[in-house]
Amino acid sequence: MTEAKIAVRGLYKIFGNDVPAALKLLEQGLTKDEVFERTGSVVGVNKVSFDVAAGEIYVLMGLSGSGKSTLIRLINRLVEPSAGAIHIDGVNIAALPQPELVKWRRNRIAMVFQSFALMPHRSVLDNVGFGLEIAGSQRGRRDEKVMHVLRQVGLHTYAKKYPSQLSGGMQQRVGLARALAVDPDILLMDEAFSALDPLKRTEMQDLMLELQRVQRRTILFVSHDLEEALRIGTRIAIMEGGNLVQEGSPHEIITRPANDYVRRFFKGVDTSRYLTAADLLDSSYNFASFNGGPRMSSATTLPEAMRAVLDLNQPVGVFDATDCMLGCITPKSLLVKISEGARHA
Repeated sequence: MTEAKIAVRGLYKIFGNDVPAALKLLEQGLTKDEVFERTGSVVGVNKVSFDVAAGEIYVLMGLSGSGKSTLIRLINRLVEPSAGAIHIDGVNIAALPQPELVKWRRNRIAMVFQSFALMPHRSVLDNVGFGLEIAGSQRGRRDEKVMHVLRQVGLHTYAKKYPSQLSGGMQQRVGLARALAVDPDILLMDEAFSALDPLKRTEMQDLMLELQRVQRRTILFVSHDLEEALRIGTRIAIMEGGNLVQEGSPHEIITRPANDYVRRFFKGVDTSRYLTAADLLDSSYNFASFNGGPRMSSATTLPEAMRAVLDLNQPVGVFDATDCMLGCITPKSLLVKISEGARHA
């Protein structure tokens, strides 16, 4: 992995009146329930460490109460950490005094909320320009920048409308535009699309991915939906009870789940769609007998592998990036792997 844009180290958040005692108990290995029983303090985030590379979409997943929303708010100190460090471009944000923190927020980071958080008495233009206004940008220059961002999200013709005149999907586009208007290099998105119907949600995911393709911001995205995480995430981190229990690429999460908690997220998801040729090998086939037949890359996607193997109706050799043979895919192994993934659905 490249040098981290965001490096979180040993981050804790304890809610309660006896934080030092709770931290000490956690360091001794007690669970959050045991800490609550002894101190009355609630463990929100428990010694979490992770890195996020510049330009990636890092998705935080977990059930309600897992700590994912608390964690994303710790990154910009909307919630104050109890202990630990949050290094962004080498600066420990957790240690910044309040005046410096405010300045840093205005110039470096923006957040999109699930509830849209629009001001009903302000037009779309003025909602989107609010951050620029607070930063002291002059009206003419501010409006010019806002209109540019509204064009990016497809709402430039609605600049004079008010939130109550817009659909939920359009309101969320306004929320996204407001975050983008300040040109942040880090974007925090807390369940940003979960209030939308499935069609609008997919449209917003498409819009974000298209903007990301061009702008390459660093995005932390909170979601409880595995399908969404698999679709948009460069990497996924799964939280449980304040702990980060697994992180990895979408492919790693699907093929090597850390425990039953992670596996439960797959219920209702056809995981076969995320398989590659390296996952489809026939373990019973003696590939030593393979002699110059058809071949494919280990990273070949399932649809491409299906077309090749079923059209040829013979074993296909699979090779890694160093041209080392990993094994063979047969029609039998292909169908077995697909059926295994489909059983999750």
